[in-house]
Amino acid sequence: MESTLHYALMKAHTAMNRKIRSEASAIGLSAGQPKILDFLSAHDGSDQKSIASYCEIEPATVGSILLRMENAGLIIRRHSEGNRRSLYVYLTEKGQRFAHSMGDIFLHAEKEATEKIDDKELGQLIEMLEKIYSSLTGDIDA
Repeated sequence: MESTLHYALMKAHTAMNRKIRSEASAIGLSAGQPKILDFLSAHDGSDQKSIASYCEIEPATVGSILLRMENAGLIIRRHSEGNRRSLYVYLTEKGQRFAHSMGDIFLHAEKEATEKIDDKELGQLIEMLEKIYSSLTGDIDA
């Protein structure tokens, strides 16, 4: 069967996602939680809308994921002074430890996925994928 862009992207995404979800599950995380932890490790104190947008998850789904994360002691949500309408999400110490573990998992998965390509090819691949994303979403910042 001749490979197409769609098929190649789907296969690569599925394989990478399967690997990451397996390792995340082994440390007690469910679907959606790893990428939220990853986002919050760099953007602690974000609102739910920003998390949803960056992680490509529907806001209502993010709400239910955050509730599970809050119940697990990974995050806290609180209002910011001067803005009583929005809740901001912060990692707890436990959440920071899990975010660090996920960083290691992501790094290991990326190293395994790219072991057959060199740094130049990796840079080109990332650039091309960002262009594809931009073409599909109209997001010029991608």
